Amino acid sequence: MGKQPNLYAFDRLSGLAATLRTYIIQCQNAGFERHGLFRVAVSGGSLPSTLAKALLEPSQSGPDDMVDFSKWDMFFADERAVPLDHPDSNYKLLQDELLDKIPVDMGRPKVHPIDVKHLDDVQELADQYQDTLMQSFAAKDSVKLPIFDLLLLGCGPDGHTCSLFPNHELLRESDAWVAPIEDSPKPPAKRITLSLPVVTHGIKIAFIATGAGKKDVMKQIFDTEEGRSLPCGLVNEGGGEKVSWFTDSVAVEGVAFPRRGNL
Repeated sequence: MGKQPNLYAFDRLSGLAATLRTYIIQCQNAGFERHGLFRVAVSGGSLPSTLAKALLEPSQSGPDDMVDFSKWDMFFADERAVPLDHPDSNYKLLQDELLDKIPVDMGRPKVHPIDVKHLDDVQELADQYQDTLMQSFAAKDSVKLPIFDLLLLGCGPDGHTCSLFPNHELLRESDAWVAPIEDSPKPPAKRITLSLPVVTHGIKIAFIATGAGKKDVMKQIFDTEEGRSLPCGLVNEGGGEKVSWFTDSVAVEGVAFPRRGNL
């Protein structure tokens, strides 16, 4: 794609959260118009707590600023092969940071966790999660790839996203929607992840990256040729203008890539 991703930088987390809220609600409402629900994939890390800051505020400006969780269909962009109440579980993280804090009047999202019966066999775990996607996105035969309304992703200090790691063979996976990984360089080693084509196929893709610890990798991703081959760089390349980065100023200090002023 010739078009470039959108990079937004904010001096304060409150400004980031407010703009992220507007962006997510725009994606939500577009999903409602398309098919009456909002299909979203989320990662772990610091993302769920940022989502809580963005989404759980009461509406400030009427019906255009409403989050309606009752029509959200939430999937995991990646998940660790651990029980759902384990500290490493992205499901537990999302539950603790966001789901358990949603006020009753905002509705309850439909959340799709992994099937913990298959924790000992990550290939089966991935296959089962792909089946879960198929039930929501139609049969794999009729849909080459699922199309998420929005994917909400993080960026690791090594440039990984989901459980797609630099120079890993999974970056070349082109057939599976969900793939297993048994040798994650970051523990726990056993995980499942959406494949790169599924990520870049989303209607909108958002990265949230904050803190000085991201400065070096952000410079790499946006300003260097080798950074384009990192997983986050590959998403930028494959998603183009569909990709938006929500960052704080310290994370993009020294990054030459131009920022956008507003959505």
